[in-house]
Amino acid sequence: MPVKIKRIYEPYSKDDGYRILIDRLWPRGIKKENSHIDKWLKEIAPSTELRKEFNHMVDKWEQFKVAYHSELKSSPAVGELLGDIKKHGTVTLLFAAKDEEHNHALVLQDFIMKAS
Repeated sequence: MPVKIKRIYEPYSKDDGYRILIDRLWPRGIKKENSHIDKWLKEIAPSTELRKEFNHMVDKWEQFKVAYHSELKSSPAVGELLGDIKKHGTVTLLFAAKDEEHNHALVLQDFIMKAS
C-alpha cells in the first residue's frame, strides 16, 4: 500500500489515489473546489506549539522529528489515517511547506511505513 507525499501546489494526478491534506491550516491560494482533496485530516498535523517552535528552521529538524514522532504515537488520528490507507490502497499525503526535504509529511510518511 503505497503512501506518497506531495505538495498541494503540484498538479493533481489520478495516480495520487486518495488525497489527504495533512496540514493544520488551509494552504494559501488553494480553493477548496479546485483542490481535489478527499479528506482534510488536520488532527494528524504537528501541534501548533511544535509547528511554531520548528518554524521551518533546518537546524531544528532533528529535534522536530523526534517531537513530532512522539506526538504521533499518542494521536488518535493515526488510527484513522491507517484505516484510510487500508481502505483506499494508494494514498497521497498533501502538504503546503516549501521545503521538500524538511517537513512533517516526511516524518509522517516514515512513521506510517514503520507502523504498517
